[in-house]
Amino acid sequence: MARKYFGTDGIRGRANGAITAELALKVGMAAGLVFQRGDYRHRVIIGKDTRLSGYMIENALVAGFTAVGMDVLQTGPLPTPAVAMLTRSMRCDLGVMISASHNPYDDNGIKFFGPDGFKLSDEIEDQIEKLVDADLAKRLAKPDALGRAKRIDGAHDRYVEFAKRTLPRNLSFEGLRVVLDCANGAAYRVAPEALWELGAEVFPIGVDPDGFNINRDCGSTAPEALCAKVREMRADIGIALDGDADRVSIADEKGHIVDGDQIMALIAESFKEDGKLAKPAVVGTVMSNLGLERHLISNGLELIRTQVGDRYVLEAMRDDGYNVGGEQSGHIILSDYTTTGDGFVAALQVLAVVKKSGKPVSEACHRFEPLPQILKNVRYTSGKPLEDAKVKTAIASAEKKLNGQGRLVIRPSGTEPVIRVMGEGEDRELVEAAVDHVVEALTAAAA
Repeated sequence: MARKYFGTDGIRGRANGAITAELALKVGMAAGLVFQRGDYRHRVIIGKDTRLSGYMIENALVAGFTAVGMDVLQTGPLPTPAVAMLTRSMRCDLGVMISASHNPYDDNGIKFFGPDGFKLSDEIEDQIEKLVDADLAKRLAKPDALGRAKRIDGAHDRYVEFAKRTLPRNLSFEGLRVVLDCANGAAYRVAPEALWELGAEVFPIGVDPDGFNINRDCGSTAPEALCAKVREMRADIGIALDGDADRVSIADEKGHIVDGDQIMALIAESFKEDGKLAKPAVVGTVMSNLGLERHLISNGLELIRTQVGDRYVLEAMRDDGYNVGGEQSGHIILSDYTTTGDGFVAALQVLAVVKKSGKPVSEACHRFEPLPQILKNVRYTSGKPLEDAKVKTAIASAEKKLNGQGRLVIRPSGTEPVIRVMGEGEDRELVEAAVDHVVEALTAAAA
């Protein structure tokens, strides 16, 4: 059954559109009730990115949680993985991150983490969803049992120390010139500070949030500014995080982008050399390049594919004991350290390999030649274009064109009204023709 509020990554939508103060209030009450599981003072920690609407949503959530008797700890702007880490570290019953990740400022969202620091299961999200629309008047806390809320100091410092501890104790990045783009988002304070403490010469950009400029022409989804700055400063490497810092893009010293597939290959091989790879495999998604799969096989490793979404990658990792996984988009999950994607921790592992190897990033991070891969997005306003008969015919025709020489992955985004069409194969022109054929049909159906 289709869900009303939760998508693939929490609740997300346009601020004061799908995401209102009223909804956040109800979500806070519902989640608070679901996570009250004993006779003690329960508490929730709330972090956020730098969107203007974060103030509205945070205050509404606080009202909801305190109304059902939960105490609230507020951190202010902090990366999503930091909230996950602190939820577990501070023995909270629930963690909440207010963010729409890589989306524009006018979107926002609410992500949850359980007391173990992991994202919630579908079953628990369903429980919350049912309560959101229920009459909770009789389940509110009595006047003497209302929750308290306070802002906490030191959360930023705790995350900085946590990130640094994922590296060998004596490792220094002294001598490395690093351009760091924080997307005017959640990591604008912690990431530059951590890199400086590790000895790098840091050139920060995207560290002046104003509530409106998160992800705007910056960050991992718009890395052109990063690449230009790397070339301008003659830096050794560029690191771009997204709005909530759970994904990363790397730029080499020439200003060329290194995607998540290359990063996963680099980290997995490094872990294997150091005896830290739990199993001879990496968990990726259907979007990961076939070049990655072939490269891993040639190195005695396997690529385990899941559907798109870091929660599905993590689910496979937890079920079968893998410790390196992620997505081509730069969501990298290193389960020895984190319970969710952490773009900054992944970037530190890349820097460690670069420092250890002594090679330029263009060599150290180029692990394989990717096959030609075309990805195009079709935005729609309503309906279900993928169910259109002409679209189905176009997809069948495109697959016939590829004739076993490539593959198509067509899927709706879980976070925005967009259908993603990806084609991959040896023959770029053939792949592009197949993708364009499908895109044309989708565009007509979405009109």
